[in-house]
Amino acid sequence: MILPGSNIVVGPYAGHSQIKEVEFVKSSGRAKDCPKDDRPEFAILGRSNVGKSSLINALVRKKELALTSKKPGKTQLINHFLVNKSWYIVDLPGYGFAKAPDVTRMDWSSFTKGYFLNRESLVGVLLLIDASVPPQKIDLDCANWLGRNNIPLTFVFTKCDKMKVAKGRRPDENIKSFQQLIRENYPHHPPWIMTSSVTGLGRDELLLHMSQLRNYWDQ
Repeated sequence: MILPGSNIVVGPYAGHSQIKEVEFVKSSGRAKDCPKDDRPEFAILGRSNVGKSSLINALVRKKELALTSKKPGKTQLINHFLVNKSWYIVDLPGYGFAKAPDVTRMDWSSFTKGYFLNRESLVGVLLLIDASVPPQKIDLDCANWLGRNNIPLTFVFTKCDKMKVAKGRRPDENIKSFQQLIRENYPHHPPWIMTSSVTGLGRDELLLHMSQLRNYWDQ
């Protein structure tokens, strides 16, 4: 079975996906300061205005677990949230401040890259892509960097409820354009899913996807 609004196949590793409890554990300024208990974790990454905090809050159904702000880039540390006392959601700093120089925008922080390259308990990255706007070079650059470093990722398209946008392209059209560009660097397209933190679109499906990745990682 393929999950609705995605290319994700539900396989034998899919299992319990409900979130019953979640607690903030710590914020770390360096990758080496992150929790060392080897529980599996998912890193959530995206441009600073992609709706990262809103998605985390929607996943766990707590409005203020991850602080939302009208000023993009509020997250400046690696934040670990323990789910069901068994696995982590990791909120990473956003990248791509609109007024920052290009060099600063891609090298969003050395400690974030250090996290990706040295975190053995990382099951995968949920790379958030704003579906309400056309493909952005900085998102493609980030996806290609992760791919070059063999870091597993899932594209999570956000804001898919915004069917009317100023530039005239619907989210599904932007998603198709992004996927075409990704195919230039990925022989096999990574998993992707459509979501909306406003309507709840894709929430349960994304959690189910995360459950099968966790169970496969545990083997």
